[in-house]
Amino acid sequence: MAGKFELYNDGRGEYRFRLKAGNGEIVAVSEGYSSKAGAANGIESVRSNAPTATVDDQTGG
Repeated sequence: MAGKFELYNDGRGEYRFRLKAGNGEIVAVSEGYSSKAGAANGIESVRSNAPTATVDDQTGG
């Protein structure tokens, strides 16, 4: 099964999204957005930027 984005309202009434892996594990959670359109734009940003994103390992080791 492929991963998926879930768009939802949190307990404070903000819109958020989470990215779930194919096995159902949550791998990312967004900030809160005041509008559904803002959250949808966030999803599109992740979709367009993630394929070329680099890893910045700041663990020091």
